[in-house]
Amino acid sequence: MAIDYKSSGVDVEAGYRSVELMKQYVKKTLRPEVLGGLGGFSGAFSLSKIREMEDPVLLSGTDGVGTKQKLAFLLDRHDTVGIDAVAMCVNDVACAGGEPLFFLDYIACGKNVPEKIAAIVKGVAEGCVQADSALLGGETAEHPGLMPDDEYDLAGFSVGVVERKDMITGENIKPGDMLIGLASSGVHSNGFSLVRKVFNINSKEVLDKYYPELGATLGETLLTPTKIYVHAMKSIREAGVRVKGCSHVTGGGFYENIPRMLPNSTVARIHKDSYPVPAIFGLLQKTGGIDEHVMYNTFNMGIGLCLAIDPADKQKVLDAAATAGEKAYVVGEIVSADEAGPIEAGGNTKAGSRKGIQLV
Repeated sequence: MAIDYKSSGVDVEAGYRSVELMKQYVKKTLRPEVLGGLGGFSGAFSLSKIREMEDPVLLSGTDGVGTKQKLAFLLDRHDTVGIDAVAMCVNDVACAGGEPLFFLDYIACGKNVPEKIAAIVKGVAEGCVQADSALLGGETAEHPGLMPDDEYDLAGFSVGVVERKDMITGENIKPGDMLIGLASSGVHSNGFSLVRKVFNINSKEVLDKYYPELGATLGETLLTPTKIYVHAMKSIREAGVRVKGCSHVTGGGFYENIPRMLPNSTVARIHKDSYPVPAIFGLLQKTGGIDEHVMYNTFNMGIGLCLAIDPADKQKVLDAAATAGEKAYVVGEIVSADEAGPIEAGGNTKAGSRKGIQLV
């Protein structure tokens, strides 16, 4: 019996079929700068508009969806995790004040099921549409023997651009500045190893359980895609606001991420009762008996982006966020390290920098 690639576990024809199925979704994301059609060895993106900029700076971000994908496997629902993959990358670009230009995805799977791969890419394309970013290319790699047939791993990479003078660096943050939080859609894409342990998520039945406090099943709540804040940040910029600092609250929660935008000797004082915390976090904490510090050190706790602004810009920011369809709250202020007293710093904070966060 002759041996071929298919008998070894890689179905080339399935790969061709996947590409054909996903083309309809990819086309919806194409910007005018995209050159050529689909199927080339590389994606081409014109820099003509960037050349018109005064001092353009390229920004990049890469990330994946993590163990949230396990829920997609159990529910056999694959059209939302792509939004998560895009969000995790483009939000990082937006944090620096940038405009995401294009995105590339990478899917490693145990077995290429064309309809499943197309559903994943449908989600990626939807995320790109929400971010006004072109899905410029991608790769689907079949890994028989390395991954189970019914599993995959999804990651992505975003490239954006910003005028150097418009970069959000945090260097001008000072005591007295105001902190604005943009609401998250829930757990987003971080902390799912703890989530899965708390609820013992090992079957579809666990995810299909309805919780009155959530107003939905556990699976519906947890698979809610990560918010994409590109339009909100653009709306705030177009309102004439100079955002001083921006933190994407991802893995490591408040303690890890918010201090990353702070200059030395400043502290972000967050008022925990200043905004509504989504019910999923209360359910998580109660079910798992999780300490409050661990909650804020793991999850976004209802705040996806935290902005530092001049207090005079408060109403402009709140209005601009609302125009973009996002809920925004005044969640705290910047104080000096001397005024703050004892503070807590995340793992990215250098020793001796005297910056961190206080939850009050």
